[in-house]
Amino acid sequence: MKGAEFIQRVQRYAKTQGLACHVDQKRGKGSHVTLYLGHRLTIVRNPKDELKTGTLHAMLRQLGLSLSDL
Repeated sequence: MKGAEFIQRVQRYAKTQGLACHVDQKRGKGSHVTLYLGHRLTIVRNPKDELKTGTLHAMLRQLGLSLSDL
C-alpha cells in the first residue's frame, strides 16, 4: 500500500466514524506529512512511496486502528 492510499483509507474510515481527519503538509520534514485522526497523529513518509509492513502497522497502532478497519 502506498502512503497516499493509506491516507485516503484513513480519511474514508474517519468519515464513516464521524471523526475529524486532516493532513498537514507543512508539519513534516522533507516529503513527510502529518496525518491527524481525532486527537491522534502519525507521520506518513513520502506518500508516493510504498509503505513497508512494519511502518504500516506502527502507523495503524499510533492511530488506534487495525488493518481490518481500513
